[in-house]
Amino acid sequence: MQHGKYRFIVGFLAPPLLIYAVFVISPFVQAFQISMTDWSGLVGAARFVGADNFVRLWESDDFWNALRHNVYMLALVPVVTLGMGLFFAFMLNVGGKRRKNEVVTGVAGSRFYKFVFFFPQVISITIIAVIWFNIYNPDPDDGMLNSLLGAVGLDGLQNAWLGEKSLALWCISAVMVWGHVGFYVVLFSAAMASIPRDIYEAALLDGAGRFHTFFRITLPLLWDTVQTGWVYMGIIALDAFALVQIMSVNMGGPDGATDVMPLRLYLTAFRDSQFGYAAAMGVAMLAVTMAFAVLTLRFARRERIEY
Repeated sequence: MQHGKYRFIVGFLAPPLLIYAVFVISPFVQAFQISMTDWSGLVGAARFVGADNFVRLWESDDFWNALRHNVYMLALVPVVTLGMGLFFAFMLNVGGKRRKNEVVTGVAGSRFYKFVFFFPQVISITIIAVIWFNIYNPDPDDGMLNSLLGAVGLDGLQNAWLGEKSLALWCISAVMVWGHVGFYVVLFSAAMASIPRDIYEAALLDGAGRFHTFFRITLPLLWDTVQTGWVYMGIIALDAFALVQIMSVNMGGPDGATDVMPLRLYLTAFRDSQFGYAAAMGVAMLAVTMAFAVLTLRFARRERIEY
């Protein structure tokens, strides 16, 4: 009977584990194998070069420039996105005026606002990039942002945006925030809905304001969700390939100001036909991403609060 039970379990687990091994684990192993060769991707022959690609990567100014930009985005984008998501979710669910017989209420029309916030999530990232590329168009007649600034008399603030070396990366980061904040508004709203209203009511009746209610009740009870969202958003910030490829000047410009690791990998492989070197970049990206996820989950860990 016991053996039959184990056979039943193995029979259900084996197919998905096999599929996962073939389509997820196997590509990682192959990438590491290719990173130890000088394969061009165009011919079958590949010479084993050991760790030469990783030494070359360590000495590459282009790679460190791209990694630096990813670190900038990693430090900024998750903080702003999750911060705005928490703020808007709190206002939509708890920040409304007190009504008769209701101590805790959200703002009027909160369901409509959630739909508006979430709308960018249903749009392809390619479409988002094209829309914002045209918004940032430096032509005062065609670019929506410069046209708006000119219409309200702020001509001095008009800029080349994506063509300005000091602004281009932050313009793309702003689009990343805009495209993902709605997801976290809905995610945090759903998490807040699971918090008993009695807790909020007790705090408000005791005289706690919105500020203390958020930091003493809402944030601690949502910390597991925030932690998971931080890892997810950090991985997105470490990617940023589609936005940078479509929106940046000459893919990574001007003058490398928006170059990021995934774009550098793509150009190295498909433009320069250096697949072995590009695979080494992929392995480095995997190491950076795993380090970020492990450190975040380790140092952001708090004692779980039950309610």
